[in-house]
Amino acid sequence: MYINRHLETQILEASQYYPVVMVCGQRQVGKSTMLNHLREKERRYVTLDDMNARRLAEQDAGLFFETYGAPLLIDEFQRVPSLLLEMKRIVDEAALKGEETGGMYWLTGSQKFAMMKDVSESLAGRVAVFDLSGLSTAEVEDRPAQLFHPSLDSLRERMHDCEQKDIHQIYERIFRGGMPRLITTGMDRERFYMDYVNTYIERDIKDLAQVGKLNAFYDFLVFMAARTSQELRYEEIASAVGVSSPTAKAWVTILERSGVIYILRPYFTNITSRLVKTPKFYFMDTGLAAYLCRWPTAETLENGAMDGAFFETYVVTEIIKSYYNAGKRPNLYFYRDVDKREVDLLVVEGENLYPIEIKKSKSPAHPDKNFKVLDRLHLKVQPGIVICMSDELVPYNRQTWLMPAAAL
Repeated sequence: MYINRHLETQILEASQYYPVVMVCGQRQVGKSTMLNHLREKERRYVTLDDMNARRLAEQDAGLFFETYGAPLLIDEFQRVPSLLLEMKRIVDEAALKGEETGGMYWLTGSQKFAMMKDVSESLAGRVAVFDLSGLSTAEVEDRPAQLFHPSLDSLRERMHDCEQKDIHQIYERIFRGGMPRLITTGMDRERFYMDYVNTYIERDIKDLAQVGKLNAFYDFLVFMAARTSQELRYEEIASAVGVSSPTAKAWVTILERSGVIYILRPYFTNITSRLVKTPKFYFMDTGLAAYLCRWPTAETLENGAMDGAFFETYVVTEIIKSYYNAGKRPNLYFYRDVDKREVDLLVVEGENLYPIEIKKSKSPAHPDKNFKVLDRLHLKVQPGIVICMSDELVPYNRQTWLMPAAAL
């Protein structure tokens, strides 16, 4: 069964204007499946996981492109990034001849960090790059694509299509995660994530990041999963895993660029020196994080010590997915000052600031208690929202609204 992806529209539109369209994202999120679903009959497919195709690409890029032609879908493109120079030559030559170049090449890659430097140098102005994450709740429920925006008009529109869910259903979704294969088949969850982690570490990490200590990297993954939604402290990671701080920093970069985690930057300005500058991070797939933390069931996760951290991770990543699916970069931050006053999320649009709090409860007490501190930033603070287990979109007071997590 194929679940329609919200990014499809963006891909097809970009293909009309860009010679190269690249889809990056975490392994197993459905990049190849989506592009194979979209590709025209005449567009050929080749994966650089295939030894013969990879050998040809490495040894004779010109012959590789003569063999497969265009339009072409190249899967796992990061395995032979040297193809980019020949691709640029072919695209430029076609453009000089006045030929139509839109959508000549579609590329996928699960290692963004192995690709982007070469892409920016070789294909500047010729490539549209998109991020794809696991399935969003809106995609699973077959709701229309909608970029998350905290304005009341947008939230009211979002409420029309959402299904009511109780806390147990939310945690079932958190526990299961968003990997398409897990959602569309009856595959055993434990088996899927065990294979996923083995593949990620033994293949992607070993091949592309030159991580020498694979056992230590696994410990690092588990440590990071257990701290999803917390501040990113490299010295703490290094001490716990037994590696140097530079190694911890390099490994965090690997997770970020391969789409496993999202790093949320704090909002700060030169107006005040009292703002914290340490970022936070979130696992993009809550199912993977729950597997690494060894939570056996959704029920134990819901009632365990990490229930709030996983609920916050779910909310933040659903919002991030809505940005990715619209082909946009998330314009998200969080606020924390030295007095430990925190606002979970800030959406910043020009001079407008939208504060967002995330609470697991149905009727949170004083959820807006820190919103007032945002006045010191000298921006136009808009009505805030509290994403919680409320059944409907209702005002908490004149400046704050409660929004159901089910509407994400």
